[in-house]
Amino acid sequence: MSPVVDATADREGSIEACVDAVRRGEVVVIPTDTVYGIGADAFDPAAVSDVLEAKGRGRDMPPPVLVPDVRTIDGLARAVPDAARRLIEALWPGPLTLVLQAQPSLRWDLGETAGTVALRMPDDEVALAVLRETGPLAVTSANRTGEPAATSVTDAAVQLGPSVSVYVDGGPRATVAPSTILDCTGDHPQVLREGAIDRARLEEVLGADFDSAEDAPFAPGAGSSESTTAAPTQEWDNPHQTGPAERAGSETPTDTSTDTEASDDR
Repeated sequence: MSPVVDATADREGSIEACVDAVRRGEVVVIPTDTVYGIGADAFDPAAVSDVLEAKGRGRDMPPPVLVPDVRTIDGLARAVPDAARRLIEALWPGPLTLVLQAQPSLRWDLGETAGTVALRMPDDEVALAVLRETGPLAVTSANRTGEPAATSVTDAAVQLGPSVSVYVDGGPRATVAPSTILDCTGDHPQVLREGAIDRARLEEVLGADFDSAEDAPFAPGAGSSESTTAAPTQEWDNPHQTGPAERAGSETPTDTSTDTEASDDR
């Protein structure tokens, strides 16, 4: 059984154990402000591949990247629009994932991203403490494909077992609401998934830059019977390939998934 380190009893020790594992190229589970996440060094292709294998999925569903602070954004994304910066200033850290154009010079391999990267800064002190030591982590929900996302470290351990080197127990998660996802690669931010941050708050921050009429018809459980009130699921159907260019001429976003996965709680 992989070790479970209790961040509520020994915060510094658990963070150190997690960071050491990441630096060895191993896979870890950490708490976030939504649910538990499974992740690894975003710049270690073998480790990222191990994360996807642990989930039981392929490169067509690349993981989002968690960052420790706002300053990291310009190192990972290019041509960050003003609207995205306003969202970051107002709503980070928090349950908001932004899909941006990735820096082409980055030496990483997250999977089939179509030149984009999904970024989020979680509002969880344990996660942020780990990220400050490791740098960006490729993190996705800590569960097997098709199963509910983990709201406790026990949920994660039951599903992922020895594929994870270190489990960090930060206590049960109090919410099942996933992060809201916005595609910021076009002229106006478009909602790919409405989650913990609702449209009213987005409109408050963005004003005229938030054109809800252009939003993709995308919601948790797209193509399934799940609703926004359902228990958290996993990744959205690859947001890296549902930008404005890919959606042009189509009434619905690209969806090649055959199960009920339509959200990622990073």
